[in-house]
Amino acid sequence: MKKLNLYVGFFVFFLCCLFFRFPSFGQSNPYQITPTLQEAYADVFKLKVTSARALLQKEKNTGPQKAFAVYVEDYADMVTLLVSDEKRLFEQLASNEDTRLEFLDDLSTESPYQRLYQAEIRLHWAFIKLKFGKEVSACWDIIKAYRLLEENAKKYPDFISTYKSLGMLHVLIGSAPQNFQWVTKLLGLRGNIPQGMREIKTIIQKDKLFGPEARLVELLLHAYILTYAESQNTALLEFVSGEKDNLLLHFFGTTISMKDGRGEQALKLLNQRPVGSEYLAFPFLDYLKGEILLQKGQYDEARTHLKRFLAQYKGQNYLKDTHMKLFLSHWLDGEEAHAMPYLVRVQAVGTSYVEADKFAEKFAKSFRKKEVSGQQKALMKARLAFDGGYLQEAALALKSYQEPFFTNLYDKAEFHYRWGRILQRQNRPDSSIVHYERAIALSQAQSLYFGATSALQLGYMYQAKGNNAKAVYHFKQALTYPKHEYKNSVDNKARAALTLMGVE
Repeated sequence: MKKLNLYVGFFVFFLCCLFFRFPSFGQSNPYQITPTLQEAYADVFKLKVTSARALLQKEKNTGPQKAFAVYVEDYADMVTLLVSDEKRLFEQLASNEDTRLEFLDDLSTESPYQRLYQAEIRLHWAFIKLKFGKEVSACWDIIKAYRLLEENAKKYPDFISTYKSLGMLHVLIGSAPQNFQWVTKLLGLRGNIPQGMREIKTIIQKDKLFGPEARLVELLLHAYILTYAESQNTALLEFVSGEKDNLLLHFFGTTISMKDGRGEQALKLLNQRPVGSEYLAFPFLDYLKGEILLQKGQYDEARTHLKRFLAQYKGQNYLKDTHMKLFLSHWLDGEEAHAMPYLVRVQAVGTSYVEADKFAEKFAKSFRKKEVSGQQKALMKARLAFDGGYLQEAALALKSYQEPFFTNLYDKAEFHYRWGRILQRQNRPDSSIVHYERAIALSQAQSLYFGATSALQLGYMYQAKGNNAKAVYHFKQALTYPKHEYKNSVDNKARAALTLMGVE
C-alpha cells in the first residue's frame, strides 16, 4: 500500500509538471532574489551605487549569475548615466544592454521574471538614449518593452510586478497628443490613464520589493502629466522624510517641488539631502540650488552654485540654460557688461535636447537680433519669482506696468500670461481668466506659446468650475498651437486631461 501511494504521488507530480509546466532550474534558480541582491537594489535606489556594485560582486562570487543581479547592474548603469550625463561614459557602457538581454534570452522562458527583466532593461536604456539624443532607438526599446510586459500580463495576470512599468506606459501612451495616437494604435500600443494609475497603485500596496519605486513613479506622473494637488504634495513630503538616506528621493522631491512652484520647500529638501562619498557625485543639485536662488533674486549666491555646477559637470544638457541663467543674474541686476559674455557662450556650449536649452538658445538668438529689450526685465523677474512660488515678488515686478508700456506683441502676450498665472495661484480665477483670454488673442497671429499655455490653464480652471464644455474647448485649443518650446509638455497635459474627461 505504501509503495502504491508512492507511485500515485510520483504520477500526480508528473502530471503537474506536464500540464502546469513548472520551470525546472536544477539546483540553482537563476530567478532567485537573495537578501544580498535586495540590499544592492535598495542601495541603487538611494544612489549608493559603489556599495551596490560591491554587493553585486559579492553575490557573483557565491555562484552562477542571477537574473535579478543583471537587472540591478543595469539599474546602476541607468542612474549613473542619467546623473552624470557624460557622453563618453554612455559610449563605454552602451553595449551592456545587448549583453544583458542575451543573458536573459538564454534563461528559461517559463518564468514571468524573464520578460519582466528584459522589459525593464529596455526601458532603462530608452531613458538613457533619450537623454543622449538617440530618440529612434529609444522608441524601439519602449515598443519592445511594452510588448514584453503585455505578453507577461496575458500569460501571468497574477504576477503583479509586471504592472509597475506597464502601468506607467499605459499612462504615458494614454496622454500622447492626438496627432500621435494613430502611431501608437498602428504599433499596437494601448494607453489607458485610469487603468495605468490603478496598476501602479496595486504595486504600491502589494509589491514589497518594487513598491517604493512605484510610489515615486505615481508622484512623477501626477507632477509632470496629470495634476499635482495638496494630497500628492503631502504624500511626497512623507515619502522623502521616511527615507532620510535616499538621495534619489531628495532629488525628485526637489524637482517636483520646483515644478509645482514651491521654491522654499525645494530649497529645504535640497539642504536636507544626505551627503557623503558613498553617494554618486551629483553636480546637478548645485544647478537646482542656483535656479531657486535666481528665482529669489539672490543673484550673487545663485552665481556661486551655477558656476560650481559648470566646474564639476561633465554632461551635455543644461549648459546653454546655465549660461543663460548666469547672464540673467547680471542682466537683471543692471550689470550688462558682465552679462553679455555668458549670452555669447549660449550658442557655443552643450546641446538642445531639453526644453530649457531650447528656450535658452532661442532667447540668445532673439537678444542678439535686438528682439529682447530692457522691457523684458520686468517680465523675466515676474516669471522667475512665480516659478519659485514667490507670488508677492512676482506681482511687485509687474505692478507698475500696463500693456501699452510693452512695444512688441511677444512682450504684450507674456505680460498678460504672467498676470494670469499670478492671479490664478492667488485664487482669483475671474481676474485671471481675463488676462489669459487677452494672452490668447495676442498670441494667435504668431502662434506664441503663451497662447497654448494660457489655453491649458483655462482648461484646468473651467474644469474646476464644473464647466466641462469650456474646459474641453480650451484643452483642445492648447493642442492646436504648432511647434513651440513647450509643446511636448503642454500637449501631454492637455491630452491627459481630455482623456480623463472621456474625450477622444
